Amino acid sequence: MKVVTFGEIMMRLSPEGHKRIQQADRFDVHYGGAEANVAAFLAQMGVKAYFVTKVPDNPVGEAVIWHLRRFGVKTDWVVKGEGRLGIYFLEVGASQRSSKVVYDRGGSCISRSKPEDFVWEEILDGVDHFHFSGITPALGGDLPGIVERALRVAKEKGVRVSCDLNYRAKLWSSEEAQRVMKPYMEMVDILIANEEDIEKVLGKKIEGLDVRSGKIDRGRYVRAVKELSEEYGFEAIGITLRESRSASINGWSALLWEGGEVYFSKEYEVHVVDRVGAGDAFAGGLIYGFLLGKEGQEKLEFAVAASCLKHSIVGDFAVLTKEEVEKLAAGTTSARVER
Repeated sequence: MKVVTFGEIMMRLSPEGHKRIQQADRFDVHYGGAEANVAAFLAQMGVKAYFVTKVPDNPVGEAVIWHLRRFGVKTDWVVKGEGRLGIYFLEVGASQRSSKVVYDRGGSCISRSKPEDFVWEEILDGVDHFHFSGITPALGGDLPGIVERALRVAKEKGVRVSCDLNYRAKLWSSEEAQRVMKPYMEMVDILIANEEDIEKVLGKKIEGLDVRSGKIDRGRYVRAVKELSEEYGFEAIGITLRESRSASINGWSALLWEGGEVYFSKEYEVHVVDRVGAGDAFAGGLIYGFLLGKEGQEKLEFAVAASCLKHSIVGDFAVLTKEEVEKLAAGTTSARVER
């Protein structure tokens, strides 16, 4: 099993504990990004996972490569060049105070990428699955065209493609996102999203939803995924369902549409330690299920269990074993100490 993911990896700086940025006199350092997080999860599951990106040709870029390799991610196609590594500051919320992200990523290496940096005919040779997110083309420059080229080569080579829409209002408008992303959809096999992504990136609003109230109308989601599948011809659609009761306590579940059937997962009440990367763990879990040929409900429960556990892990990467995920997916939820 060979998977390639493509996108930006950033340095994350977080105040200790639940301090606000204004209170901080030191920061914890982590590295992560949507597609890198997926690659790291898959590598830990035993998949041959390659992450493609561009990093600065300096010790910071080397630190990123070392970090990826530490989790088993293949870095053969990481390009080095001029520019900087993007940074984001994460202030972890608690109770009724939301978490806050501040980006400092302008002029990053990846945003200055050129088409010749990535020879997709070589990168995607013998690959089973290619994954990207809407964050990558949103970085601008030549990246929308680079992503399109990767998708066309993937289709020529018969590589299954997944896309996590991952709308980021701080990077582009809904109008820009729709203009760039909609044409990609004809080359995407597996769509991953939440209700906001679907509205902002594909222009389809799921009417009457109020996830903050803790109530989810399943029927509206079923109608929405059926309409999306008819419009774009997706092989499958995975939608995460987060009920934000507070910054500390969330309801977490998901649905999967596949082959005309809709599956809903069990719901978890998660006490959030770090929610960043949870959606990427879901994407990684879903991709893993497809690689193994799991049945619909089974692959969905595995993906949701992985993303549920990620909420308990500090940092962008879901540091997990396959056995831990399978245990939770099977219904073992005891928090007793394992001795």
